[in-house]
Amino acid sequence: MGKTEVAKVLSRWTGGELVRLQCYEGLDLSQAAYEWDYSRQLLHLRAAEARGNVSEAVEDELYTEPFLVRRALLRAIDHREGPPPVLLVDEVDRADDEFEAFLLEILSDYAVTVPELGTFRAEVPPIVVLTSNRTRDVHDALKRRCLYHWVEHPGFEREVAIIRLRAPEVLEPLARQVAAAVERMRGLELFKPPGVAEVIDWAQALAALGRTSLDARWADATLGSVLKYREDQERVRNAGIDDLVSAAAQRSG
Repeated sequence: MGKTEVAKVLSRWTGGELVRLQCYEGLDLSQAAYEWDYSRQLLHLRAAEARGNVSEAVEDELYTEPFLVRRALLRAIDHREGPPPVLLVDEVDRADDEFEAFLLEILSDYAVTVPELGTFRAEVPPIVVLTSNRTRDVHDALKRRCLYHWVEHPGFEREVAIIRLRAPEVLEPLARQVAAAVERMRGLELFKPPGVAEVIDWAQALAALGRTSLDARWADATLGSVLKYREDQERVRNAGIDDLVSAAAQRSG
């Protein structure tokens, strides 16, 4: 949540549109940059046939801008007015190496070539934010074109403030106890330590159940809100839910 929030805040700050490209395995050009609206092209062609007006000119119209579907990369590069957009390339490490190479080429020149129409170039480059969860190493060529920033887990008081801001229905005592409990969880060498988003989810789940403070029974019952792997839940339970809640109460005070 923290990494993605950087792009959202930049968008609000600059006034530029937030354009998000969510990366995943198998992501390709048609899903990331552009594709043709085949359904609309077919309707256009059939309408021309119904009028008895099928010609080479009509066929040429099929590959013009009205039939072009702009995906995230082309939208960010071919913005026409207003402040430059903020392009969020989220979880780039989940995409294939081939897509990363394609992305590198586009971000080097801020241009996308559509063979039927030519090259679209950004008059003012978008602000680009790339995020990674380190599921694999991002290539050095892409890193060289980035300003690198490691987003740490927030400190205790800051995390409490984030919970209260994003989930105002969570009372202060519960927010402090949840933040303290998660702080302790992160020291247990979990497979996937909870991020800020999971912390907020946990606090909201407890608040939705009418809890105003953390206790062992409800902490155990809602553990799936904050820990997403069975092994991590077992590790926390083996370490002792009662001890976790007790330590959180002392820390939050």
